[in-house]
Amino acid sequence: MNTLLLPLRFFQSLNNAGRLGLLITLFWIFMAIFGTALAPHNLEDIGGGPMFGGFSAEYWFGTDYLGRDILSRIMFGARYSIGLALSAALLASIIGTLLALLAAVTGRWLEEILGRINDAMLILPGKILALMIVAVFGSSLPMLIVTAVFTYWPGAYRIAYAMASSLRSMDYVQASRLRGESRWYIALHDILPNMLHPMLTDFGLRFVYIVLMLSGLSFLGLGVQPPYADWGTLVRENLQGLFDGSPAVLMPAVAIASLTIGANLFIDSLQAMRPINWVKGVA
Repeated sequence: MNTLLLPLRFFQSLNNAGRLGLLITLFWIFMAIFGTALAPHNLEDIGGGPMFGGFSAEYWFGTDYLGRDILSRIMFGARYSIGLALSAALLASIIGTLLALLAAVTGRWLEEILGRINDAMLILPGKILALMIVAVFGSSLPMLIVTAVFTYWPGAYRIAYAMASSLRSMDYVQASRLRGESRWYIALHDILPNMLHPMLTDFGLRFVYIVLMLSGLSFLGLGVQPPYADWGTLVRENLQGLFDGSPAVLMPAVAIASLTIGANLFIDSLQAMRPINWVKGVA
């Protein structure tokens, strides 16, 4: 019973902006998972409505340049905009954190090698690097994830290494070394738990950055390719309706903006989150 109350206590520990941001983020994650089943129209229902139709009772978000329902296409596209970004952010954070832990508990030579590689990659502009990778290797869905991971793991490594290098000199870490504990035990048992909260915050920021990067690539025609479509693709393919004020351009942009704003509100609230009394109410 107490375990079921943990999500509620976490929600109550957030400020009002954080609660709003969490609800918006969870809504879009729900759409990414179940949107294909809940969409009111078929994804390829060409000619079902007028071209660049406005808001109506049948088509709540209007129709696109082929008369397809924009609401349905946004719901279908959520799994690509959110799914790809979430997968890439998770992999980038895991790779960066594990390499930082490895550098912190291993000899100086590995620390120097990883540090120089990380510095070299951070010099390169992220979006330019992503464009180069996509131009050379193509823009398949797996390649887009690899591109985002390759672009953003150096930032995760830099933050994780800064925390790990300061934690490795703490007394409890030195005590573990004196006990003869292995390096991975020290990294995973002593250092990682004490840097988990900042890394989760960094993970949320990387997720937002990757959403914007993938949407930008799709807007340029280098992201998700037909027959698939993410939100950036929806904006690009309906751009000709911009001067007519068509919702087909506006609504996918609103979806991108609402997700990024919601995620940022939630992430910012974690910094000022009130302590949670995890044992309150235990019988």
